[in-house]
Amino acid sequence: MAALAKGGRTNVAGFVLRLFARIPFLFIAGRIYGPALVGRFAVAVVVVELAALVATLGLKRGLAQALSTTDRPHVHVVWDAMAVAFVASMLASGVLIAVPEVMYPNSAITGLDRFLPCIIVATAWSDVSLAALAYRQDVGATVRARAVVEPWTISVAALAFSFFTVRDGLVLSYVASMTAALVASLVPFVRSYGWPQGWRPQVRPLFALARANAPLAGADAVEWGTRNVDRFILGLLFAPTVVGIYYMAQQVSSLPQKLKTSFDPVLGPVVTQSLARGDRAAVAAQVRQVAFWIVAAQGGLFLMGAIPGEAVMGIVGPQFVAGTVALAFLLAAEVAASPGAVSESVLVYVARARNLVVSMTMLAVQVGLSFALVWAARAAGLSPVAQAAGPAVALAASLAVTSVVKVRLLGRILGEGVSPWRPALLPAALAGLGAGSLFTALPHEYEWAELVFGEPAILAAYLIVLWRRALTPADRVLFGRGT
Repeated sequence: MAALAKGGRTNVAGFVLRLFARIPFLFIAGRIYGPALVGRFAVAVVVVELAALVATLGLKRGLAQALSTTDRPHVHVVWDAMAVAFVASMLASGVLIAVPEVMYPNSAITGLDRFLPCIIVATAWSDVSLAALAYRQDVGATVRARAVVEPWTISVAALAFSFFTVRDGLVLSYVASMTAALVASLVPFVRSYGWPQGWRPQVRPLFALARANAPLAGADAVEWGTRNVDRFILGLLFAPTVVGIYYMAQQVSSLPQKLKTSFDPVLGPVVTQSLARGDRAAVAAQVRQVAFWIVAAQGGLFLMGAIPGEAVMGIVGPQFVAGTVALAFLLAAEVAASPGAVSESVLVYVARARNLVVSMTMLAVQVGLSFALVWAARAAGLSPVAQAAGPAVALAASLAVTSVVKVRLLGRILGEGVSPWRPALLPAALAGLGAGSLFTALPHEYEWAELVFGEPAILAAYLIVLWRRALTPADRVLFGRGT
């Protein structure tokens, strides 16, 4: 628990850094590039990021287990993983360069569009190297690469490129940020593991490693697809402007998700080590604890984002306020997803096949429900932006059901409850809602007060109740207090 708390504090600090670093990019993209270019960029990036995720072949989580159970030098294992990721990245890049229409289903292909997949290898290598560092409890490298270097680079680059090419500026800034993140990942990776002495890639072990990690790769791809397939669906059904408005709401709502993923680097190694000892009670306690920390934090972020939703979206640009409804459902989806996502961190080791079946089934349900809600909204004569909220509703519903199923499945396997729910979360949420409602009731010309005074009031009311009624001594370890 102490290791989780220490890693959690580091990664929460990284989350805060990422939060403040991401806001400038959203402001620049919304105000300078506009919803049409943002929407085009959003669909292209969703395809490239999926290809990069698949190219890691599950090694983001599988590497910790491989290192825990091998007799080979760890430096050879991690470079095997890098070799696998390189080959898979080259294959994925080749396919997308040959068929760029997959990345741009709703717009023409010009300029540098076709060559965006060249960055896939940078993303995959960065993920694998950071996973290797996390196994050695070096989560600071992840914070630097993902919470400082990557978001600040894309913000600065987006502003700089806007003076030269608005058409390709967002794509170029994305390439710059991924390249910078790769450098920030590789330097500490080589420092920690070194260059492999006497190592030679061997085809058979490499394929065996990829085959062994296929369920993990599938789970990662399905989890990622659950959070991003809505954007691709919108790219098929709507003009880039509508996708751009939704993308901005998604980016704001994804900030709470980063809080969950910030725990992954430390949770994976701790869980695999407990499983290696056969201590299932410890695993259940770790899951309950981390899931509660994340749900409690995301609950506060949900209130701060959803209650003054119009004011939050207005920061990005007045044309994006139309995405407020989608923002509320996307924020709710993040809270609902957390128990299942943390449970999955263990299920990928103890019930890979069943976890994958649940994830794939719910992804299919989400896709079907997304199309159904969009078509129903069209039949009702709603505006395109209102129709585009359908996938957000589908996401929230499917993630809530997925969480219930995965929490129960893991509880049965471990013989211990893993649900993070505590009754005190409800009065804490009501306190935040009450505080926020006082400011949203103000006249429209005082909308600025919702952000300047309302946001701190919501957070303060929520945290006061949470601190007094929900936190245990084990929770206070996260803050450096208690035992």
